[in-house]
Amino acid sequence: MAADQSPDPRRWWALGALAVALLALGLDVTILNVALPTLAVDLEASTGELQWFANAYTLVLAAGLLPAGLLGDKFGTKKLLIGAMALFGAASVACAYAGTAELLIAARALLGVGAAFLIPLSMSVLTVLFPGKERAKAIAVWSAAMAVGIPLGPVVGGWLLDNFWWGSVFLVNLPFVAVGVVLLAWLLPDVPGRRGQRIDYVGIVLSVAGLAALTYGLVEAGEQGWGSVEALLPIFAGLAVLAAFVAWLRRVRYPLVELSLFRSAGFTWGAVLATVASFALMGAMFVLPQFFQAVGGTDALETGLRLLPVVGGLIVGVPIADRLRAAFGAKVVVAAGFVIMAAGLALGTTTEVSDGYGFVAVWVSVIGIGLGFTLPPSMDVAMGALRSERSGVGSGMLQAMRQVGGTLGVAILGTVLAASYRAGVDTAGIPAKAAAAVEDTAAAGVSVADQLGSPVLLTSVREAFVGGMTSTLWVCAGVAVVGAVLTLAFLPPRPEDVGEAESEYDYVAG
Repeated sequence: MAADQSPDPRRWWALGALAVALLALGLDVTILNVALPTLAVDLEASTGELQWFANAYTLVLAAGLLPAGLLGDKFGTKKLLIGAMALFGAASVACAYAGTAELLIAARALLGVGAAFLIPLSMSVLTVLFPGKERAKAIAVWSAAMAVGIPLGPVVGGWLLDNFWWGSVFLVNLPFVAVGVVLLAWLLPDVPGRRGQRIDYVGIVLSVAGLAALTYGLVEAGEQGWGSVEALLPIFAGLAVLAAFVAWLRRVRYPLVELSLFRSAGFTWGAVLATVASFALMGAMFVLPQFFQAVGGTDALETGLRLLPVVGGLIVGVPIADRLRAAFGAKVVVAAGFVIMAAGLALGTTTEVSDGYGFVAVWVSVIGIGLGFTLPPSMDVAMGALRSERSGVGSGMLQAMRQVGGTLGVAILGTVLAASYRAGVDTAGIPAKAAAAVEDTAAAGVSVADQLGSPVLLTSVREAFVGGMTSTLWVCAGVAVVGAVLTLAFLPPRPEDVGEAESEYDYVAG
C-alpha cells in the first residue's frame, strides 16, 4: 500500500467477514471423520473409498494453492474470493446429496478447489489491507478463525449425526458460506489485479503435478508404510517433478514463483518455521482424538469438546505474544513459543492411562499457548517480504509448504505411533485374525477386547497406545526444540516492511 494512502476504514469488518467464511474451512477439516462410519454403511463405501473421501480434498487443495494465488494476483482478489465461497457452498451441497461413493469423491475434490482459492487469497488480502504493524493482529485473527473450526468439527458433526442424516455435516457449511458471501461483497474493498501479468502455464502444470504426487505419496506412506511401492513411487515422482519445476523457474522470464523471494530471510524462515509449528501441532491433534476414544471411551462429540483447550490456549497466547513482540521482536517471541510448545508436548509424554482429563487439558492448553506465540508471528514475518501485487502467489507458496509439511507430519507421526503401539500390545492367546485387527489400530483393539470380553487385552491395548502417544509427543517436542534453535539462528526480529518503515522514520526523525 502506498505511503500516501490511508488504511481502508472497513478493513477490520472485512477481516471479520473473512473469519466467518474461514470457519467453514476449519469445520470441514475434521467433521468428515465423524461421518465416515455412517458413510461406509449408507454409501456401501469400501475402505479405499473412505480414504479417498479425505484424500480427494487434500490432493486438490495442495495442488491448487499456487495457481489460485497467481490468478488472484492477476484478476484481483474480491471477485475470486466470493466465487470461491460460492463454489465451496455448491460443492458442500453436492457432497450432502451424493448418492454414490464416486459422486462424493468428486464433490470432495470440488470442495478442495474452493478451499485452494480461499486460503491463499484470504491471506493475501491481509497484506494489502493492513499496514505492517496491524498485519500481525490480522494474521492472528485469520489463524484463530481457521483453528477454531478444527475441534468444533467433531462436536458439530456428532450432534448433527445424532439428530439428522449424514449429509447435514456438509450442509452445515452453507450458513457460513451465505454470511461470508454477503459480508465480503459488502465490506471487502475491491483489490485490483494486474491484468497484464503473464501466466506461467508450464510452471502451473509442473507445480500441480509435483505437489499432487508428493502429497499422495505422503498420504500413502501414512497408511501403507514408508517401504510400500504405493508410497515411494509417487513421492519420488513428485520430488522429481518439483525439481523440474524449480529448474523451469530459473530459466523462464515470467515464472509462477519468483525464486528471488527465497533470498528473503523473512519469507524463507517465516514459512519454514510456520511449517515446523504446524508439524509439532500435528502430534497433539493426531494422537489426542484416538487417545480420548480408545483410552477414555469418549464419542465424537465428547472428543471434540476435549480438544477445545488447544483453541483456548491459542486465544490466550496470541494477545500476550502480540504485546511481548512490540518489546522484544518476533525472533524472541517465536523462539519462546517453540519452547512453550516443547514444554507442553514433553509434559504430555508423562500421561498415564489412569490420568483424568484435567491433566490432559493442562498440557494441551500449553501447546495452544505456544502455537499462539509461534504461528501468527512467523507467518507475519513471511508475509512482510511480499509485494502486494505478488501477495497471492506468495501466500499460496506459504500455505503449500504448510500443507505438505502437515501431511508429512501425519505420515511420520503415524508411523511412530503405529510402530510403538504394535511393539507394546500383547496379542498372545487370541486368534490370528483378531490379533491382526488388534495390532492394526487401538480403536480396533478396544473393539476386539470388548467382543472377547477380555479386560486383560483391553488394558494392554490402552497401555500400548499411551506408550505410542508418548513416543509421538517426544518426536514433536524434539521438532519444537529444533524450531526454537532455527528461530534464534535465522528469523529476522521483525518483518521487512515494518523494519523498512521504522528505518525511514528514524531517518526522518534524525
